[in-house]
Amino acid sequence: MASLVPGETLQILLVSAQEGMRVEVGRALAGLRVGDYRLHWVSQPDLALVRALDVLPHVILVDDDLGGVNPVHIVGQIASQFPETAVLVLIAGDAMTLAREVVLAGARGFLPKPFKPEELVTSLRQVLAKQAVPTSGQAGLPAGRVVVFCSPKGGTGRTTLAMNTAIALRELSRQDVVLVDADYAAPALDVALNINSSSNITALLPKLARLDADLIGQVLATHKSGVRVLLAPPPADLSSSISLPDVQRVLVWLKRMFAWVIVDLGLPLDETAFGFLDGADRIVLCVLPELVGLRNTRLMIDQFFDRGYSPHKVWLILNRATLKGGLSPRDIGERLRVAVTQTIPDDQALATYSINRGVPFVMSHPRSALGRAVRELAAKLLEESPAAVQEENRLEGKGLPRSLRISP
Repeated sequence: MASLVPGETLQILLVSAQEGMRVEVGRALAGLRVGDYRLHWVSQPDLALVRALDVLPHVILVDDDLGGVNPVHIVGQIASQFPETAVLVLIAGDAMTLAREVVLAGARGFLPKPFKPEELVTSLRQVLAKQAVPTSGQAGLPAGRVVVFCSPKGGTGRTTLAMNTAIALRELSRQDVVLVDADYAAPALDVALNINSSSNITALLPKLARLDADLIGQVLATHKSGVRVLLAPPPADLSSSISLPDVQRVLVWLKRMFAWVIVDLGLPLDETAFGFLDGADRIVLCVLPELVGLRNTRLMIDQFFDRGYSPHKVWLILNRATLKGGLSPRDIGERLRVAVTQTIPDDQALATYSINRGVPFVMSHPRSALGRAVRELAAKLLEESPAAVQEENRLEGKGLPRSLRISP
């Protein structure tokens, strides 16, 4: 396993339609004596590439039983997209013709089933010993955490909270933070942050196959707070929609480059939007203390749960909580059946003033009630350890979309 950086967790992705295989591989890996490892599982082979983009595994184990899908096709896709990743195929003992085909398709090797734990460990050692050392310059670094701000409608203060939280995280942690404008219908971060730049995510789209940190860095704008910003194009300049694979590739690189990736996500909740939400460690759902709009909020929460997100993944933030005549946090929690994580006081005058000036209020008015509340939200994010977040998000098997659940 010479290609692993010392101290790095070995990431293994299993592609199999059978949960029994996940259990069998998990038991076999219990005998691994080369350091820390993490086993991930995807049950739908057509989502293997999506999961691999998120996990960036060192090894991908492909079961030959994929529910009718040809494993040769899956191996070929994986090998072309992840040439540095070792692919090992688990094959029934009498399927030697298939064994030759998967090796020709790009697999590093195969292991006859049923296998013994020591056979799997030996095979892993062999394929990893031949694995090329990653050249990205980012290997071994912990992945950044993704926090997505969203709302069921416009006017909830989502953008204001996202950008001020990003700046507060930067100030409190002294870590690298990138802020992503993912409201492709009505982008606003360039105006709200007074950034004069023509570079935006569309500059990266033709170059996705050869993305690197230098290329992305050239496209990011720099706010005076030190936060880097990936702007969205003006809607009129977006000739075609940004696809789900586009989002996934860019997000993987941002997680490699930054400790925090803060996303200001607009509507609608299409597959592109779910590309950000699927990759989020935390979803911050912004609502107002008004009865109008709570129905859409409930529908949005139901979408999250139907997609398999853990309730722990979603934080409900009540903005303008002290609005005269507004609903209380308790009323909102009871109506939505989700507890309010934090409240942000009402100071519409300051919020509007800061937007119009292009100066976030955490910078211009750090001691205001609004500034203090946003810093508390940033501190709450910082208090969580990455391991605790991952553990919460997979409680009851709901940490990822149903087909992408991570095994213990």
